[in-house]
Amino acid sequence: MKNLNTNALENLKLDLENHVLIVTMNRPKALNALNTAMLNEIEMAAAKVERDPEVRVLIISGEGKAFGAGADIGEMVGLSRAEAKAFADAGHRAFKRIDDLYIPVIAAIHGYALGGGLELALCCDIRLCSETAKFGQPEVGLGITPGFGGTQRLPRVVGTSNAMTLTLTGKPVGAEDALRMRLVNRVYPDAEL
Repeated sequence: MKNLNTNALENLKLDLENHVLIVTMNRPKALNALNTAMLNEIEMAAAKVERDPEVRVLIISGEGKAFGAGADIGEMVGLSRAEAKAFADAGHRAFKRIDDLYIPVIAAIHGYALGGGLELALCCDIRLCSETAKFGQPEVGLGITPGFGGTQRLPRVVGTSNAMTLTLTGKPVGAEDALRMRLVNRVYPDAEL
């Protein structure tokens, strides 16, 4: 496996093997919460994929106990209106770049995929998860809505009723419920994912 990390990437690990690029979000102590730096790095990784003919499949995963626990609330607290807009714009740019890739993009989801983490998974063409994965849009508990395009992508994937249930209740669902609502394509035992 060829490690493609550069000095510019502090929050992602990139490994290329047999034309498959594995991008691993690498903030395990923060449960891979998405901060501005990570969003910018996701956008940079997607740009690299666009330019690299060696990459034919992209897999996105998370280091540690979670795929992604959402936006980094610690960074969001105290943002001015302009700073909050810049944060949301960074998420939209990064996720649109993933969404627009011409190669298959697979999310390998374990642990939590909440808020922005779920929104990132929704940008992927295929979503695979471990049997203990949890999915949700808990933003309603903070008095906000999903901020990186989830209100648009989620209904396209699971239908309006399931999307409204996830978004308006904020309650997470497990892997089997996610499979039933077609949020994920397949569920694997934890050790096999």
